[in-house]
Amino acid sequence: MLTRLKAFAEKHPRLAAWIALAAGMVIILIIAARDVGLLWNQWLFLILATIGLAGLCVWIIGWEANDDAPAASE
Repeated sequence: MLTRLKAFAEKHPRLAAWIALAAGMVIILIIAARDVGLLWNQWLFLILATIGLAGLCVWIIGWEANDDAPAASE
């Protein structure tokens, strides 16, 4: 099972980073806002927004990774 996860992460590093970051951020969101008394649709929107934010974070970090790649090949 772990070898399959490792192979997936090596084949799709950004997607794996997005999944891991989104999972961690959603867990923190649930822990931090559990006593607020949100409705189900508010929870849904917050979780979807958090997943989207995690994707944007991974995408922006990927810009830095792409900047370093051409310099290393020269």
